[in-house]
Amino acid sequence: MSSKSERNDRKSGKKQSFTGRISAPRERGEKPATQGFQGRADTPRPPRSGDRGRADADNFLWGRHPVLAALANPARRGTGRLLATPERATEIEDGKLAHGHKIETVDIQTLTRILPAGAVHQGLAFKVQPLEGVSLEDLAEPAEGVIVMLDQLTDPQNVGAIFRSALAFGARGIIVQDRHAPALAGALAKAAVGATERLPHARVTNLSRALERLADLGWRAVGLDGSGEQTLEQALDRQPTVLVMGSEGDGIRRLVAEHCDVLAKIPMPGGFESLNVSNAAAVALYEAARAQRS
Repeated sequence: MSSKSERNDRKSGKKQSFTGRISAPRERGEKPATQGFQGRADTPRPPRSGDRGRADADNFLWGRHPVLAALANPARRGTGRLLATPERATEIEDGKLAHGHKIETVDIQTLTRILPAGAVHQGLAFKVQPLEGVSLEDLAEPAEGVIVMLDQLTDPQNVGAIFRSALAFGARGIIVQDRHAPALAGALAKAAVGATERLPHARVTNLSRALERLADLGWRAVGLDGSGEQTLEQALDRQPTVLVMGSEGDGIRRLVAEHCDVLAKIPMPGGFESLNVSNAAAVALYEAARAQRS
């Protein structure tokens, strides 16, 4: 396994691989503006590269729910560039939803050009710095409830949907690997519908070591794996639980699985052998929440 420190969402005060196995680029900050060089007027402007487009996506939130959640997040106060169409600007002003942010009114065509192709912005965009995250200890203490750990999930839609489910089912937060997790912006934030602003996350260098630390703090790790000997219902109880989810292609990596206390599967009596990882996470989070209450 590749060795991947804990860097860490909001500033605090101070697998099921479901057939074989179930199934992230690091957050980037905004690039400084280019300083005063002017090229020849007749020099054609180079096209936007794929990397540039990805960097733009990493620094933008778009869509009504993600942007309003970010505006309400105390960690965002006084930062970012808020862009809105006239209709949305009026909505934000009338509802006192800007929370101190200045609104820059633009027409819908301009907003569409600024954002990555295909962004469903609903007339709102917010250019931001990435959320810092919390420390592993801040997320895990006191030891109670459920935490989700994502082992190299790279699809923004899946990760965003897992954030949404984790918030809905009362999880404490999400742990991702520093080098293999998508930025909590762009399409991911859109899929999360604001959950990335409300649910803490921790970034760690090495998931296996993070599981060792969590065990020291009183947590029990349950890995989702289609070949697990126990079902989720059998494996889950009221103990503080880390649900470990692997990528859809490769599932939980071997060393991460070896640091789990148990590997469990979702029984599928319907005869269909696989689930999308975000669907699997929703099922697992429901079962974990039920076990915590029992």
